[in-house]
Amino acid sequence: MTHSAETIANYLILKASEEEFGELLSNLKLQKLLYYCQAFFYAKYETPLFAERIEAWHYGPVVPEIYHKFKKYGYSSIPVEGIKNDFNFNVAQKEMIDEVFEYFGQFSASKLVTITHAEAPWINTENKKEITLTAMRDYYKTQLV
Repeated sequence: MTHSAETIANYLILKASEEEFGELLSNLKLQKLLYYCQAFFYAKYETPLFAERIEAWHYGPVVPEIYHKFKKYGYSSIPVEGIKNDFNFNVAQKEMIDEVFEYFGQFSASKLVTITHAEAPWINTENKKEITLTAMRDYYKTQLV
């Protein structure tokens, strides 16, 4: 079952708030985590985690709908108030989201921008154009452990 990008975003926001000594997520960091969740999930299972498109923007991959939902917070943390904890992920989805969070969540937003800017899917996509699932799969399939 495919979820909405907003469902994945909400899960990541709550997960970040629950981590010991964790930091709340900014929109910029959230965008990169969403990107890696989609990219690695699609590379492994060849089915999307969420339906919304990801575009190559100046600061890296972005899910436009999620960017616009949280842009009012600027570079500040997204508050957790009002986010419901009603997730219905299957085992593979939850494992992938958690693995992406555990690995990429340790990096700052600016470090994640630097990382995505060094990878083929973002490099090979024109500004404000879609980073295709195929481009993500072809690149991140080589990165799966």
